Amino acid sequence: MTVLVTEVNPMDLDQILWQAWKSMDVPEGFRAEIIEGAIEMSPTGGTRHGTVNRRLYRALHDYLRGTGYGPSNDFNVIHGLKVLIPDVFVVPDDTEEIEHPEGLGVLASGVGLVVETVSPGSDARKRDHVRKRRAYAQAGIPVYVIIDDYQDGGSVTVLSGPEQVKCAYARSSRTPYGEDAVVPEGPAKGFVIGPAITGGLFGPLGQSG
Repeated sequence: MTVLVTEVNPMDLDQILWQAWKSMDVPEGFRAEIIEGAIEMSPTGGTRHGTVNRRLYRALHDYLRGTGYGPSNDFNVIHGLKVLIPDVFVVPDDTEEIEHPEGLGVLASGVGLVVETVSPGSDARKRDHVRKRRAYAQAGIPVYVIIDDYQDGGSVTVLSGPEQVKCAYARSSRTPYGEDAVVPEGPAKGFVIGPAITGGLFGPLGQSG
């Protein structure tokens, strides 16, 4: 569900959406984000979605142990008056310095990596591949990873080099399920997203494990 306000000065719109978001009573099992001039409400994901994210979270936790960073999930990442809730993301173990002044989440400036696992449906794919891609780049998130069961039997897209003014990433690589995608920079540099996390080919091209 999307709540869109039109014919309002952009600066006023940001404030309107921010205040509306803060006052929302979000139903259990849903998340509410502010993305590109709209409040978007979406379900938190099904069994497959949760399985991939749990594998990813555990693997990142092990990989980052002792580095001063760790994974988090289902928490607000805030850039200005925009709110994003990644499936999994990486932040310092001590988040006090990047906590939002109102205690509503963490500041995007302190986030080293975000990962979205795509849910079924064309709008879910467009949200993660298009709208959130622009939003994370604008927020300066160094690395954005998209795990997508529904692209050619499954693929992992790794985006890096955010260009905030252009709302775009300078570098992009896509790796099919069954092969290893590698995080190129940041606190999780060298971390591998492969079959142990995604399973094998998915859908008509194969059966994910």
